[in-house]
Amino acid sequence: MKSKMFKKLMAAVLATTMTASLAACVGNGGEKSSEAESKSSAESKSSEVASTETSSSEEVGGYTVLKDANGNVYDLGGMEIIIRDWWSGDGTPAEPQNAFEEARQDYWDWIQETYNFTIKQMAISDWGSAPQDFVDYVSSGGDDQNYVFTLRNDAALISAMGTGLCYDLSTIDCLDFSSQKFQANLLHKQYSKGGKIYAMYAGASEPRTGVFFNKRLLKDAGIDPESIYDMQKNGTWTWDALIELCDQVQKDNNNDGEIDVYACNTNDGLLTEAAVYSNGGEFVGQDAAGNYVYKLEDANTLEGLEFADKIFKNYWEKEPEGAAWDYYKDSYLNGNYVFCFEQAYCGQESGPFYAMEDDWGFVMFPKGPQAKDYTNCWDNNPACIPACYDADRAWKIAFAWNLYTNDVPGYEDSDSWKAAYYKTYKDTRSVDETLAMMRQKGMITFHGVIPNMKFGPELTWNIGPTSGPISEVVSSIADTWKAYIAEANK
Repeated sequence: MKSKMFKKLMAAVLATTMTASLAACVGNGGEKSSEAESKSSAESKSSEVASTETSSSEEVGGYTVLKDANGNVYDLGGMEIIIRDWWSGDGTPAEPQNAFEEARQDYWDWIQETYNFTIKQMAISDWGSAPQDFVDYVSSGGDDQNYVFTLRNDAALISAMGTGLCYDLSTIDCLDFSSQKFQANLLHKQYSKGGKIYAMYAGASEPRTGVFFNKRLLKDAGIDPESIYDMQKNGTWTWDALIELCDQVQKDNNNDGEIDVYACNTNDGLLTEAAVYSNGGEFVGQDAAGNYVYKLEDANTLEGLEFADKIFKNYWEKEPEGAAWDYYKDSYLNGNYVFCFEQAYCGQESGPFYAMEDDWGFVMFPKGPQAKDYTNCWDNNPACIPACYDADRAWKIAFAWNLYTNDVPGYEDSDSWKAAYYKTYKDTRSVDETLAMMRQKGMITFHGVIPNMKFGPELTWNIGPTSGPISEVVSSIADTWKAYIAEANK
């Protein structure tokens, strides 16, 4: 059921549209002018692509009505657009639960009515199959559906970029990649090559890897948990500060030679990556010309790898023989160690720490000595348009997706995103301070878009509590990685 506000807005749009139509009918009893006839003839050419280069706009009831070069509201001809993903169910929208969600639904209803299209998100693929599903769809020439594919970083997607299966979004003029909407996440840069853009993401990035800390165990060691938030706030949350806390909390309570409370555990690769990024390092960079650059042996990167190795060798929980790869999750849930380096989703309802009995907090990964500020590596789901669509069809799909993913008018600077985290996180500082910073302070990385590079098996899986020197791990793959990057640059 449409709200009263929505109905009023649509009445205003219709009045605006009728005024524009009447203006086109001048002279000789309201017959079409030559300008209108020219427009009608142009619209009949199905091969023509709509363009915003000479378009105009008008404010109606707080919404911006976009018009074409002839002053008419854009019309997508009743097109249905489906945003494919693996989590949105059958595409039936949930009933709004608050003022923001009501405003969002009104806005979504308005854009569909105003520009004559429908759009919905549906779970069609699953997480595992999504990239290959995209490749198969485009390779077979597609069908009558109008899809935006939500994907993940995967070899199939990287191959699709290189073989022309992803539509070049840089050619679609209704997408402004210099706008804040895209600059807030930079994913389009991550999936760009040779001036072409193959994927996009809208809005602020999802918070990623940080540090969960067990407040009970900190208090047992005489440490005020709030002091970690305070350090983060005043800029003194550093590698040295973390090491100092690790030394205080790791204990052999009964003097039997066995550690009873460990300082750390986690997914090994997350710590290794976070340590590098937190020191201003990276594994693969990109220069101004768009070429990929080998960074594994840069000083900042090596210093980050050595710091991760120090944590592994001195403060890592000793796991049982034959433990599952994700043993650390249950172990943290049971209060066996203090600091868990994990992604922010772990504190949400679907995450492993939601039901944890002990109170916990969450901060960004501490700064390394070469870093100017905190950071987390943004990792968002790329959205791609199939290259098998013609230019007109791709433009209309992009136009609709762009509107659908815009900020809700009136909520451009809203904190509405916090609501879901408040429901599950143990305190408000983790949301108001940490997650808010993670959305603003981040970086992108390029090793995931280098064909054949096996980041885990070749690097991060070989750094851990029982691994050899970092220098040996790096030297064993240096030439291979340089070759991968050289090939990617061809």
